[in-house]
Amino acid sequence: MRIGITGASGLVGRALTKLAVAKGHQVVAFSRSPESKIDGASETRDFQVPDNARVDDLDAIVHLAGEPILGWWSQTKRDRIRDSRVSGTAGVVEAIRRCAESKRPGVLVCASGSGYYGDRGDEVLDEDADAGFGFLAQVCREWEAAASRVDDHGVRWVSARTGMVLGSEGGAAPLLEKLFKFCLGGRLGSGDQWVPWVGLEDTARMYLHCVENQSIHGPVNFVAPHPVTNAEFTRVIAEQVNRPAVAPAPAPLLRLVLRDMSDMLLFSQRLDPQQLRLQKFEWLAPDLDVAVRRAMGGAEKN
Repeated sequence: MRIGITGASGLVGRALTKLAVAKGHQVVAFSRSPESKIDGASETRDFQVPDNARVDDLDAIVHLAGEPILGWWSQTKRDRIRDSRVSGTAGVVEAIRRCAESKRPGVLVCASGSGYYGDRGDEVLDEDADAGFGFLAQVCREWEAAASRVDDHGVRWVSARTGMVLGSEGGAAPLLEKLFKFCLGGRLGSGDQWVPWVGLEDTARMYLHCVENQSIHGPVNFVAPHPVTNAEFTRVIAEQVNRPAVAPAPAPLLRLVLRDMSDMLLFSQRLDPQQLRLQKFEWLAPDLDVAVRRAMGGAEKN
């Protein structure tokens, strides 16, 4: 297949490109800097104006591009988070619409986030669960609505509600490793909140699985099958780096310092990857200790 990937230079994009090429697919990268070379991609196309992206010779599009969530959530940052996802996805759908019907990609797999569900305590959340409340939940609702409109043009769509991605080359894991090695790691708030997480390799495999399997349609929870609480998450990382988790952060302090961004750390989301279970997807890292060892360079236990 010829698979177009936006955000191909990011953590997930690099892993997906490598996997897709290894499985015999051809990758066309889309970038706001089209002169840059993306390892593994056969070519890089202009993505400065998503509506004008050339997509008429692709079998599938995986849309990963978006403003990073991490950083101070000023109003300007919030606008960039929302617009890059909602308007950017609407642009991709418009580019597909402009194609002759016979030349449209067969599927659009669009990133989304576990933030869709808001703060839900101990409730088990499969893909049929209602949306939650808060800034990220609203962004995810609008983001998915924009992607779903590709249905009107005869193109299958998938929204990947992704948890915290753990990989050695970026994302949360390297930062957490450094914090814990300097004894600055600890549980957040009560530690009772559920943390949706997934290994990087499994994330790439989930995207390709959704591209290749025509029976998958709509939202899919991109998470590992065994969720953990923040307290357990903290314990596993501390054990991996051989440091005590001695710096708990009280919820009121996090809310005072980080304001709305503290939702990312304190909201409880106990996701169940029901759709992937039904597809009999096999995780390489179904348990957190395995994923953390992979992400932080440790050898796996037998």
